[in-house]
Amino acid sequence: MTNQITLAKETGPDPAARAGLRGHPWLTLFAVAVGVMMVTLDGTIVAVANPAIQKDLGASLAEVQWITNGYLLALAVSLITAGKLGDRFGHRQTFLVGIAGFALSSAAIGLSTGVGLVIGFRVAQGVFGALLMPAALGLLRATFPAEKLNMAIGIWGMVIGASTAAGPIVGGLLVEHVSWQSVFFINVPVGVIALVLGLVILLDHRAENAPRSFDLPGIVLLSAAMFSLIWALIKAAEWGWGDTKTLLFLGASLLCFVLFAAWETRVPEPLIPLGMFRSLPLSAGTVLMVLMAFAFMGGLFFVTFYLQNVHGMSPVDSGLHLLPLTGMMIVGSPLAGAAITKVGPRIPLVAGMVATAVACFGMARLTPATGTLTMSLWFALLGLGLAPVMVGATEVIVGNAPLELSGVAGGLQQAAMQVGGSLGTAVLGAVMAAEVSHTFGDNWRGAGLPPLTPEQLDLAEKGVQVGIAPVPPGVPEPVARTIAGVAHDTFVSGMSTAFTCAAVVAVLAAVVACFTKRGQNAEAGAGAAAHI
Repeated sequence: MTNQITLAKETGPDPAARAGLRGHPWLTLFAVAVGVMMVTLDGTIVAVANPAIQKDLGASLAEVQWITNGYLLALAVSLITAGKLGDRFGHRQTFLVGIAGFALSSAAIGLSTGVGLVIGFRVAQGVFGALLMPAALGLLRATFPAEKLNMAIGIWGMVIGASTAAGPIVGGLLVEHVSWQSVFFINVPVGVIALVLGLVILLDHRAENAPRSFDLPGIVLLSAAMFSLIWALIKAAEWGWGDTKTLLFLGASLLCFVLFAAWETRVPEPLIPLGMFRSLPLSAGTVLMVLMAFAFMGGLFFVTFYLQNVHGMSPVDSGLHLLPLTGMMIVGSPLAGAAITKVGPRIPLVAGMVATAVACFGMARLTPATGTLTMSLWFALLGLGLAPVMVGATEVIVGNAPLELSGVAGGLQQAAMQVGGSLGTAVLGAVMAAEVSHTFGDNWRGAGLPPLTPEQLDLAEKGVQVGIAPVPPGVPEPVARTIAGVAHDTFVSGMSTAFTCAAVVAVLAAVVACFTKRGQNAEAGAGAAAHI
């Protein structure tokens, strides 16, 4: 195969590749970044389009939630298996299939005339996105030498931060001035560019002892475990944590994980060789990624409601107010990569999680009257803390895995983020709901407002949990202001408790970061050094 090379411990790229564009590390990073940008932009841009989709297609709230949940489920369930596909068939091929499939699925969503089709193609997007993300990390790992890998991952993180920041702004402009369909159609030209760049630039590196078979029972067991876990976390807010259905899915997840672990010790070529986790740094990096995503995504979930429903901002305005956070991630990621290359990951990771904890404690002190400057300072500190963690934990996981398992390691890193984010959103959401339930009725009565029936109170509390003031139509302005004040004060009180919990998790993550160290196997991809 002209586009493929085999990497043993000491072998480098085909000399013929050095003369052209194919396989050049920095051009590989550029090609990979364009594809990753499409996926991460889609992760935040769609949230802005959901209200317009609901109105245009006459969708119910549950159906709109499935537009997001279907994507997240497919992504989380498929990531590690997708990484294994890259290890088996080559990351170049897997990346290109992911790009093409994601762009085609996006076009199909834009052409859909019913919410069922939108949900179905969003699931397809999740599967193709899962193919793309671990393959991107596998390509970087195999292309860059050890001393440049952290910088490459830092720039990769910068692209993720920039596209995440751009999502709400671009989405708001497209929905407002074009249509919700354009939010998905924009992926088509980006996908075409990424596909062309991939075909011209990417070189398929294969480890000499790459897997030759598939662990189908392992794939089934792990997929069932991940599905049950993420489904339970998604539905816990609706069902309740003590509900039989929630406990049933959590129990099924635990059982499948146990069966998966038992099976992996018996199969000749397991999906995830459990010996990987004998590496304390790799295990610590995985746990760190879960805890970081718990604090970050779980906390950020409430910030958007705080900006839009408490401060009354539009989606575009709220996206602009979050620029200090994403801006510091953009600036901090390559700087973090350089620092990690020089001093190793441990110090930057510990410092990053400490900064994240301080930022979460600071955001726990936000009030309905907090000004933009104060918000921006805490958002900026959060972004500054997250940058080294995104870069360092990724390098720790991928760099401590053998080259032939770089795709699985990339899938593990992404899956850890998905599990942590889902867990953070579910747990902190439960914390918010409990705080609102505990305080809203007393606050309502303390403000001298008319008593509510149990049904009215329950309905009002559900709105307050996302910062919506339950103001009935036709209420006099002074009463409406009082209701809004009670609702917003109660919401901010719950958000404060949630951010305090996130800060405690961040402190725990800082402790876990003490057990990380530079990837022991990162040198396996160093054969490309002649390109740099």
